[in-house]
Amino acid sequence: NIYFVEKEQPRVDIKIQEEQTTTNSENNLIKNLKYEVKLDQDNQYVITSKLSEITYVNNVEIVRMKNVTAIFIDESNIPIIVTSDQAIYNNSNHNTKFKNNVRIEYLNNFILSDNMDLDFKNDLITINENVEYSGIQGTIKADNVKIDLITKKIEIYMDDIDDNVEITTK
Repeated sequence: NIYFVEKEQPRVDIKIQEEQTTTNSENNLIKNLKYEVKLDQDNQYVITSKLSEITYVNNVEIVRMKNVTAIFIDESNIPIIVTSDQAIYNNSNHNTKFKNNVRIEYLNNFILSDNMDLDFKNDLITINENVEYSGIQGTIKADNVKIDLITKKIEIYMDDIDDNVEITTK
């Protein structure tokens, strides 16, 4: 399975579900913002937030989001669902940094953490800080999880080489 291979420039649809914008200095606050990104023929990324602030850094649109839900859908149509209290979304490359109460759900597997970085350019998901995995087989506690979106290779490791990843089987 290949989740995200960027062959052509993705198409982005921006939907503001409620026409509620307020101006705060030079930034815009928007309620119920939704981005739909068609990465290629089989892969889609949808991210929504209850409240967003759109800013510009070096002419790149950066969206600071609160109460965030993101869904990745690949050719198998099995979604990966990510929720978090906050996220920073880069509208030019779609990279997203999720933070605070991050929850990742795939089938009957759940990962909780403080941070998750989604890097489309390098096809990499990095999950760190207080990582707890829970699935049918058991639980895992670690400092870091890296997932290669192309190869599906998963690395689970600790920051300190002397610490051990905790694994509990059911």
